[in-house]
Formats: sequence, structure tokens, C-alpha cells
Amino acid sequence: MSDAPKKSWFTRLKEGLAKTSRPLTQGIKDLFTKKKLDQASIEELEDLLIQADLGVKTSHKIVSLIAKSRFDKDVDEEEVRVALAQEIATILDPIAKPIVIDNTQKPHVILVVGVNGTGKTTTIAKLTKEFKEEGHSIMLGAADTFRAAAIEQLQIWGDRLKIPVVTKQAGADPAAVAFEAYEKARKDNIDILMIDTAGRLQNKTHLMAELEKIIRTLKKIDPTAPHTVLLILDATTGQNAYNQVEIFQQLTGVTGLIMTKLDGTAKGGIIVGLAEKFNLPIHAIGVGETSEDLKPFKAQDFANHLMGIEA
Repeated sequence: MSDAPKKSWFTRLKEGLAKTSRPLTQGIKDLFTKKKLDQASIEELEDLLIQADLGVKTSHKIVSLIAKSRFDKDVDEEEVRVALAQEIATILDPIAKPIVIDNTQKPHVILVVGVNGTGKTTTIAKLTKEFKEEGHSIMLGAADTFRAAAIEQLQIWGDRLKIPVVTKQAGADPAAVAFEAYEKARKDNIDILMIDTAGRLQNKTHLMAELEKIIRTLKKIDPTAPHTVLLILDATTGQNAYNQVEIFQQLTGVTGLIMTKLDGTAKGGIIVGLAEKFNLPIHAIGVGETSEDLKPFKAQDFANHLMGIEA
């Protein structure tokens, strides 16, 4: 076993965003070595932000704001990076919000949705650990019955964390799992029920029917359920994340986002574009596989690391 000390979250976030930050900050450095902020450099700066997946509209907005106060003035790369980080943090700050558990709802039902492979089940495990440490009682519902592996994986996490998991055999009706889990959670006076779901976008019609049936079933027990709908997004999908938000928002009424795998992408700026377009809360971000690698989303920290600024 290694005796190396555990890296802090700050360090892991910095390293996780390095694939996005390095080309972006190097591009800015190359562009602004003792140079005036003229029209050509504004356009090049906008291109750099678009390449980091901030989106065309968002990149244009940010660069326009910076140009307004600095056009035709001498600027250096550090000044530009600091200004960019500030504008990005301004966009992100209103949507950097924790998951709020409504204690008047027992259980508070969290429906977890997203494309298969985004890290839904692992994220559920990380959140479960966090909620448990906060003193909540939790139950899990394995409603991704399409894949036997998904049921098994959730059960393994439940066993590890000593959390009850409601399961049925592979191929069972997902809505029946959700109903049984909700009834059991109410009977056992559980604080939080998290329900895992399938995410087979290649069969959108079937997925839509499945998710709508789960939600209808939950509302039969409590018209206000589900109380939270979390969409898990994989940062490595880049621009495809916009399509996923639109689809799942339409299907389920997503209430908040969690972004995983930021350590595996050069497109980490996608968070900024999503914030600008959808205005949905971003609750947490992940930069690794362990439970310590999912943390609440902090706008200024993220913006600083994206721009290579040492806080």
C-alpha cells in the first residue's frame, strides 16, 4: 500500500479540470503576450472558449462583457484569465445549489435519471454515503430492471453502505419496483428514497413510456412526488449533454444536474453553457470514482480552476 497522503478535493478538482484548462490557458497566453484587445484577438478568444465547450452563445456573451471595458487596451494573459473566471463565476453562482431534502416529505423521493454509462449508480452510492453521514435514513429502489448488472450493482452498494435496497428480477416492471420501494419507505419511516432508472436513449419511445409510468405510479401515492429529479451527465459527452438535458427535462421535469467524469474531458466548459441555457441547479461535480470525488458545486472554485488560477 502507498503511504502517499490523500490529495485534497481542491487538488483533485484542479487535476481533474487540467485537460480543459491547459489548452485554454495556453491559448490565452499565446494570444495575449503584450497585446491590445482588438477585434481579431476578441474573435480568437471567443474561439478558444467555444473549443472548451462553453457554447457559442455563452462564449460570445462572456467575451463581449470583457471587451466592453478593455477594448483597445493593453492586456496580459493573467488579466484576461482573471476576467474570464469572474464572468464565468457570475453565470454559475446562481445555479450552484445543494440538494435540499424536504423533511416534511417522508420519504423525500429522489428520481435519478440519465443515459446508461454516465455513472448514475455510482453517483447514487456517493450521495447515499453523504446523506447517511448527515444523519438521514435512506432506501434505494433498483428500477433499472432492463439490466441485471444494474440491479446487482445497486445491491452491492446497498450492502456496503448497510442501506436497504428494493429489487425485483431483471425484466420486471420498473414502475412496480418504484411503487414497492415507496410503500416500504413510508412504512419504515425512511427519510430519503432514491430510485435508479434506465437510460436507453436509443429507444426513446420505450424509455419515455417507462419513465412516465414510474412518475405516474409515484404520484398515485403522493401527488408531489418525485420531490427531486436528478439528471446525471457525463462531462466527456460534450455538446451531447444539451440534447440529454432537453430530452430528460421533457420526460421527467428535471430539477437539478450532477456532472461526472470531469477528470476525463477537455470539454469541462460544458457546465457553463448548460448553466446559461437551462438555468437548472448544478448540485455536485465528480472528478473520480471514490465517494470523496463527488463534491458540492462551487462556482468560483470551478471558474478559477478552469482558467488555471491558483486561489
